[in-house]
Amino acid sequence: MTTTLRPTEPLQHGADGALSRRFQVCVNSRPVGTLHLGTSLSLGPRVARIVDLRIEEPDRRRGRGTVAALAAEEVARGWGCRQVELSVPAAAEPARRLVDALGYVPRNRGMEKRLGDTPPALPTGSLGRSMTEVEYEEWLAYESESYTRTWTERGLPEAEAREKSRRDHERLLPRGLGTEDMRFSILEHEGTRVGTLWVAFRENEAWVYDVRAGAAHRGRGHGRTLMLLAENQTIAAGRRVLGLNVFAGNTPAERLYESLGYVTVSYVLYKNLI
Repeated sequence: MTTTLRPTEPLQHGADGALSRRFQVCVNSRPVGTLHLGTSLSLGPRVARIVDLRIEEPDRRRGRGTVAALAAEEVARGWGCRQVELSVPAAAEPARRLVDALGYVPRNRGMEKRLGDTPPALPTGSLGRSMTEVEYEEWLAYESESYTRTWTERGLPEAEAREKSRRDHERLLPRGLGTEDMRFSILEHEGTRVGTLWVAFRENEAWVYDVRAGAAHRGRGHGRTLMLLAENQTIAAGRRVLGLNVFAGNTPAERLYESLGYVTVSYVLYKNLI
């Protein structure tokens, strides 16, 4: 039997150059599922993204999804993409096994923690306060460079990584320090500045975008205190779920979040297209 992709719409071209197309997954011309392929809104048109892949229950466990994913990679190559990525829920073990077998490797994972009603206390001597405008500008310059390095270390050309950093920060922070539903904090310990925190408040949850202990103050528990401060702010804002993203290989951060009770809810994986 032959598994193929049959387009169900013309190739869609976004104003920003993004591509998107939906397909039926067919076996000998019989529809058995659907696939949606696009280019990454975050990483640009040279990175494809399998947005959705579904095989109907009677045809699962027969290799249909594997062949459909490989066919999607061929389409992505035809679009000029050099990489393809996808997101998999942590609980979707069959999907994890599929992408592992196809050679996808983790890029990052989403984690979250459900909070109670009582804000956690910070350690004695530790205090969180709002950033000043001057502190925000200093933080933004440093954070933007750090974010650029994060992506160059993961294979993105420097020019593209720098453009991604600029684009993402402009999108998330159109009004800088005054952007609605964003909170920027300084952590002080016994009067000394030891770290920074960026938390975003969404409709039903909060999200930690950046948490950073100063280089001279690492290894002293301030990262944990910053996360407690984030939980404190989340509860005070009326949310009860706090989420974050951690890149694969950042073992100290992964261990910290796990020790605080955060659980993995999703993985983003990628594969280079040769």
